[in-house]
Amino acid sequence: MRIRTTAAVAAVSSLALLTGCGAADMTKQASPFANAQGSKTVTLSVQSWVGAQSNVAVAQYILEHELGYRVDTVQVDEVPAWDALSQGRVDALLEDWGHPEQEQRYVKDKKTIAPGGELGVTGHIGWFVPTYFAKKHPDVTNWKNLNKYADQFRTPESGSKGQLMDGSPSYVTNDKALVKNLKLDYQVVFAGSEAAQITQMKQFAKEKKPFLTYWYSPQWLFKKVPMTEVKLPPYKEGCDADPEKVACAYPHTPLQKYLNADFAKSGGKAAAFLKKFKWTTEDQNEVSLMIADQKMTPEDAAKKWVDSHKSTWKKWLS
Repeated sequence: MRIRTTAAVAAVSSLALLTGCGAADMTKQASPFANAQGSKTVTLSVQSWVGAQSNVAVAQYILEHELGYRVDTVQVDEVPAWDALSQGRVDALLEDWGHPEQEQRYVKDKKTIAPGGELGVTGHIGWFVPTYFAKKHPDVTNWKNLNKYADQFRTPESGSKGQLMDGSPSYVTNDKALVKNLKLDYQVVFAGSEAAQITQMKQFAKEKKPFLTYWYSPQWLFKKVPMTEVKLPPYKEGCDADPEKVACAYPHTPLQKYLNADFAKSGGKAAAFLKKFKWTTEDQNEVSLMIADQKMTPEDAAKKWVDSHKSTWKKWLS
């Protein structure tokens, strides 16, 4: 999980888990149905982590089964998703972790993208160690003590330094700058995707080995592998403005939805529904756990959630 231009969030290149994506611009793979005038079709952008897939799965299920729309989905990386949304290649993006440059360009200047409201989930990126290690070494939860444990976090990939495990290079991350600016004896090692990162963390946990990882919430894995956050220097507004000089923690970010501006105006019941779509971290994690851990299809997971939460989603249709 898993997301701003300078700093994210958060996932497998397989659409079944949607956890992990490369940096390629995939906007040309967008649906031919996006922004189709006069037709009951909606195209949703799917980000590459399972939490974002959960949003889309539930929205798609309700659009199709309650409102009678055909829904097409397109997997697009974080920044290219803004380009696709601006061009009308997709109609809606349901989970954005904060991209101020794109927001300025498309929402404020070009006005080709319209805010869709808050998702209801607050995202946070941080550095985490497994709780079983934090209990044995409580001082590891302060960044000032990390060098003391660098040898224990060392891996073949990190060489003589401790390993700080990241997911995909396409995610928002300040980690290389943080390691340099905080003078930490660590090497950032990219697992390649959320799925690969999860596999490594599960293996470390199974063997009760120590690890230090870039991770984020909401994320279903916390229920399977309890982790404790390492406190970085406090976040203050603007402390991450210069990506080369970042020496502070990641912010807590209320996740946002965005719609293509034309779709926002003429998208009828679909646009109105997506603007009202708002759920909790617990809701998202419930669906994510079904998809990623219980191996349910996104549609089956969405149906199970929809069937048991009518009082929540009925409000989105009123």
